[in-house]
Amino acid sequence: MATNDAPLMLSVSGARGIVGKTMTPEVAAAYGGAFGSFLKATTGKARPRVVVGLDGRISGPPLAAAAIGGLTATGCDVIDIGVAMTPTVGVMIGHHKADGGLTVTASHNPIQWNGIKCLDGDGLAPPPAIAKEIVDRFKERRIDWCEPTATGKVERDGTAARVHVDRVLANVDVAAIRAKRFAVVLDSVNGSGCVGGRMLLEELGCRVEHIYGEPTGIFGHTPEPLVENLVDLANATRKAAGAACGFAQDPDADRLAIVDETGRFIGEECTLVLAALRMLQRTGGGALAANLSTSRMVDDVASRFAGSRVIRTAVGEANVVAGLRPANGILGGEGNGGVIFPPVCWVRDSLSAMALVLELLAHEGTPLSQLVAALPRYAMVKRKMELAAVGGMAAVAPALAKVKAAFANERLSDVDGVRVDFADGWVHLRASNTEPIVRVIAEAATEARADELCDACRRAAGV
Repeated sequence: MATNDAPLMLSVSGARGIVGKTMTPEVAAAYGGAFGSFLKATTGKARPRVVVGLDGRISGPPLAAAAIGGLTATGCDVIDIGVAMTPTVGVMIGHHKADGGLTVTASHNPIQWNGIKCLDGDGLAPPPAIAKEIVDRFKERRIDWCEPTATGKVERDGTAARVHVDRVLANVDVAAIRAKRFAVVLDSVNGSGCVGGRMLLEELGCRVEHIYGEPTGIFGHTPEPLVENLVDLANATRKAAGAACGFAQDPDADRLAIVDETGRFIGEECTLVLAALRMLQRTGGGALAANLSTSRMVDDVASRFAGSRVIRTAVGEANVVAGLRPANGILGGEGNGGVIFPPVCWVRDSLSAMALVLELLAHEGTPLSQLVAALPRYAMVKRKMELAAVGGMAAVAPALAKVKAAFANERLSDVDGVRVDFADGWVHLRASNTEPIVRVIAEAATEARADELCDACRRAAGV
């Protein structure tokens, strides 16, 4: 992707752009002002309270300062928690009884990127209609700047990581995990998970080897937690004496990837499946939620527990929560390593995911590699195309319509792009919320069949 040409991405996931080009302090101040204006209009409060954090990337401080300026200039009071995981912002909204939260983050995107994500008063990513209202206010600059005497105040809270870790500890079997004295390698990619990730594992009695564990904001490797970017984690886990597993966080620590005790990357799809398995064991069954691009493994695991079901949603944690919450679901997430554990927060949370996987290992008493081998396995193929190369956003709707027509006799979902389910696999075509790309994802029993499904989808779409 030619990052210099990347636009400012505005979606249900907030705003993302290239630092110094499409993501600047001016943009951050306006976005903060738009969010502050929205909160004043919807809460009816003269001084809404907003928790603000940033994911630790080196470009974050000036953008966070600008966003805080936008919030206070619309009359909001800000609780600045500094470098913090995105899920920690969600936790601290409840802790402070705030009206919302804002985090400066580009999640897994490369270091050239940064962005802004908003959370509501329940610590949830706003649903699409509300996210659109915030974005529209920003685009139209409908910002209600306040009088000088009404400017909001800023207070700082350095306890956020501790509060978050304590919330996780209160909702897992700490005694069982501590009894195992697991050795764990943690890769925090020099991002916001450095402090909280290590704190949690040590509180769980783990012997921790921490790589890329200093929150410098300069990533030690390409930040998305994919197999090709986790070579150092795999090697460190393989060499560590008696290591149970290796964990990898992304910069804002809402995603978790895992390598097993042999150093083998088990696939980011497995994070949600392992966490779901443990929750289903605990409860005996229940509702789960996952997006349309997530593996069928979670459906297969749920089928082992009577009365369980998987609610399928559009991509994006706001959409997953919108499916999970009304159903009183026990767990939700996405196949990118994101786990939503409602007792902790309504945001994807790598700390919750780590704790649930360790709890599973403690109760099963078998190596992670064996647990993964017992899961149903599929081959998944993920492809992406630059949006400009397929004709821009205007070309997406016609492409989706062609796919629907070509596979009209199969089971279709158009909740988010188009997903086509076949007897032996599925394929999903959609435009990304966070990058100027189109994604094609397919899953089947073999990689060859998944490739066939991708190819068939692209041919039908004409892209």
